[in-house]
Amino acid sequence: MSPDRMPSDRDPLITGIGLITCLGEGEEAHLAALDSFVPIVDVTTFAPYPVHPMTALALDTQIPKRGDQRQMEPWQRIGVYAAGLALDQAKVKGDTALLERMDMIVAAGGGERDYAVDAAILAAMPKADDPDVYLNEHLLSDLRPTLFLAQLSNLLAGNISIVHGVIGSSRTFMGEEASGADALRIACARIQAGQSEICLAGGSFNAQRPDTFLHHAMGHALRRGGHAPVWARQAEGGGAILGSVGCFLVIESRAHALARGVIPKACIAGIETDRCGRAPGEAAASAARQAAALGNASAVISGASGAARATAEEREFLDRLGLPVRAVASAIGHSLEPSFPAAVALAAMSIARRKLFPPLEPAEAPFEGQLAGLLVTSWGMWRGEATALVTPA
Repeated sequence: MSPDRMPSDRDPLITGIGLITCLGEGEEAHLAALDSFVPIVDVTTFAPYPVHPMTALALDTQIPKRGDQRQMEPWQRIGVYAAGLALDQAKVKGDTALLERMDMIVAAGGGERDYAVDAAILAAMPKADDPDVYLNEHLLSDLRPTLFLAQLSNLLAGNISIVHGVIGSSRTFMGEEASGADALRIACARIQAGQSEICLAGGSFNAQRPDTFLHHAMGHALRRGGHAPVWARQAEGGGAILGSVGCFLVIESRAHALARGVIPKACIAGIETDRCGRAPGEAAASAARQAAALGNASAVISGASGAARATAEEREFLDRLGLPVRAVASAIGHSLEPSFPAAVALAAMSIARRKLFPPLEPAEAPFEGQLAGLLVTSWGMWRGEATALVTPA
């Protein structure tokens, strides 16, 4: 917790981290990979756009029923797997009485496309007598109801409930990077207010999808060519490199964690979120207000995406803070909904061992001191500014 605050029974503590990325799964794999960082990037599958691919997962270990695996799309399997890892580390997996009152807040996108149906409709529409009528008819007849239901964003929470038995209150947020930040913020706020004792919060993102690359390429948001770390990309025009990520955190009150005898990883001492119009300087002003409200830190874990305009402004803001910075998208890619939870997870891992991982590129300063706290930032490619302060528990 923050050094200028006394411990409180309502402090929100992180007791379980489930993180899966291109670097591997779990705390040990990520810290080892960051300590000896070598980029893991696929530059051929979606060329000219590179992507950080999801590590190979033994799905049976977290989703034991093959039927459950088959009815989920990749983004759902990623999320359910990450949630299982978090529950395992928090020592709540299989505790029915506890899972029945565990709350859940999920950040999710809108599901994945049926590419064959999309291609057939797009090919036939120009030849149709009335393209609008044709489109409506075939969207109704060609998309199976079961397929459409599998694409609903709240199906991730449903599958976590089915597979892992988390059946307290459930909320699903949509809204790209901001949804992941608000999932954590509201989980912490409910715990601090006494409305919840333990919560599972996070999200998932499957970057390895043609429609995802089409969407972001049309917005001129992606980097072309090989890998380059976040800050180095700015000299080449910027651009995000997407990454498949699943991240869930078990967050519980200090009193609840102590009563269970679980050892917390870190404390989320505060989270601030906002949304500005992104006129020049607005995001920096928003971030400055957030950082001032949260207090002092030793270093920064930045969720900068690499998108040119937002990243350039964030870099100027961070330079003014004068703290060592680590842009984690250099290692795991940018993942929209789970990007902020993943950055908080990496901050909590670092706080737990009282050591920051080495710089990920020459533009980042080394840090060898003891970590009193880490600021975690997320500006989003287009909207949503968030800052958290992660401190020792």
